[in-house]
Amino acid sequence: MIVTIDGVAASGKSSVSSGVAQALGVPYVSSGLLYRAVTLLGLNAGADLADPSALLPLLSPVRLEPLASGNRVWNADHDLSADLHSTRVDGGVSTVAALPEIREWVDAQLRALPAPLVAEGRDMGTNVFPHAPHKFYLTASPRVRAERRARERPEDIPAIEAALTERDRQDTTQSAPAPDARIIDTGPLTLQGVIDTILNDLR
Repeated sequence: MIVTIDGVAASGKSSVSSGVAQALGVPYVSSGLLYRAVTLLGLNAGADLADPSALLPLLSPVRLEPLASGNRVWNADHDLSADLHSTRVDGGVSTVAALPEIREWVDAQLRALPAPLVAEGRDMGTNVFPHAPHKFYLTASPRVRAERRARERPEDIPAIEAALTERDRQDTTQSAPAPDARIIDTGPLTLQGVIDTILNDLR
């Protein structure tokens, strides 16, 4: 069984996916963390984030450790996880995620993982696992997402909202619901409410 949970930035994909995975007793995998790892390594190396030939040589030691409680990303023996949600990574990850060569690398890492699993990202149901039997797409208004993110990071809500709106624009080609996905507006729901909605659908 593969369950895909896609959606716009800051729509709650990771928290929802983790909750669903724990309820099902399976791991979840986050494609976004791999794109963030590529971005972080590129920034640390001073590489051009728009040049896949500069990024791909950095990736051979990178691996994703899927856990129901939260993924970890390793660069050889170094755990990158704590540094993946910085503002500087936020600013570059859309550029990296738009590169076909990097998308192919991320897709290959995900497809190599054994099922069952919950896969979350932008295009899990449309591109990576198009034949998955259970697909969901999470959305919410930019203001709702900004307010949620502000609780995690000490930043100004209007600034976060503006950044998310721009991120939505940049991610348009990667982020769209699969035709057979159930679309869930997470705005009026609690985290547990979204998780329960998905679990009820699966049942």
